[in-house]
Amino acid sequence: MSKFESKIVNGNSLEVLKKIPDKTFDLIFADPPYNLQIGEKLKRPDNSKVNGVDDKWDQFESFKHYDDFCKDWLRECKRVLKDNGSIWVIGSYHNIFRLGFHLQNLNYWLLNDVIWRKNNPMPNFRGTRFTNAHETLIWASKSKKSKYTFNYQSLKCLNDDLQMRSDWTFPICSGKERLKKNGKKVHSTQKPEALLHRIILATTNKDDAILDPFLGTGTTAAVAKKLGRKYFGIEKDKKYFKAANERINKIEVIEESHLDALENNKSKPRVPFGSLVELGIIKPGTSIFDQKKKISAKIMVDGSIKYKESAGSIHKVAAKIMGTESYNGWTYWYCNIDGSIKPIDSLRQRFLSKNI
Repeated sequence: MSKFESKIVNGNSLEVLKKIPDKTFDLIFADPPYNLQIGEKLKRPDNSKVNGVDDKWDQFESFKHYDDFCKDWLRECKRVLKDNGSIWVIGSYHNIFRLGFHLQNLNYWLLNDVIWRKNNPMPNFRGTRFTNAHETLIWASKSKKSKYTFNYQSLKCLNDDLQMRSDWTFPICSGKERLKKNGKKVHSTQKPEALLHRIILATTNKDDAILDPFLGTGTTAAVAKKLGRKYFGIEKDKKYFKAANERINKIEVIEESHLDALENNKSKPRVPFGSLVELGIIKPGTSIFDQKKKISAKIMVDGSIKYKESAGSIHKVAAKIMGTESYNGWTYWYCNIDGSIKPIDSLRQRFLSKNI
């Protein structure tokens, strides 16, 4: 096992990053200091204190110091990212535009910005601005040429068969998930596991390696471990590191057989059914049928099929039988292939073997 695989370290992010070999990780999730520039203490209308982010790790002397810090860690992250890898960075209006600027200047290729809309945000107690109810994530590949991972079909399934949009609604981390010690939050900006679940599911595959250079209390590593991914996290604060370590050790990996995700349609080459007829892989007059062999159709010379009074493509006829606007004929129809009943989808490989 690599010294940078499935473990976390307590140390300075930039110093540790410099020790990592080039092209080690498939994905990076970075939740850096936001440089919130909070001045006086915030209070509620009843004069009670608001527990905002006023930690020392989030404070910088100037915008220049913050920019130099961001450029340094983003440069190192790009070096340790595989050529086909991608990175997510998260921030608020205080810093996300600066991060986007640096990402582009370092020749990352921006793919999406995603709005995480919080359905339980902290109110604006003074009534002087809009309630700040969202954070912004930027998703970028290492370069314009990167063949990055995007599990479109899994996300569509996650979203009730609708394309996943770039505005996501999750509550802020609370309840049992929020790590506390003596009744107080361990970390002021702990991210919800649901957010990382979606990111990791969307942009990695099983056994991919994920880096979090600002691990905090370990959300990225915890979710990565649960989903069967390798992880490496860096955290400077000893208190956060200890909490993260305890949390990760308690995580149980989801059973191997449950980690499979849907393949993208893009991963299967588009093959017209008629091409199989042209190449003699399946002959005109062959009978094809549904899985229960209750419905049977005949293949015509042009690749169309006939079922009773219906004629058309394998998809159109299947849709008419099922009473839907569209249907995947490749998975609906079966035929006898070398003495075994198999879906006609398996014939694509024969087509590919003749055309590679």
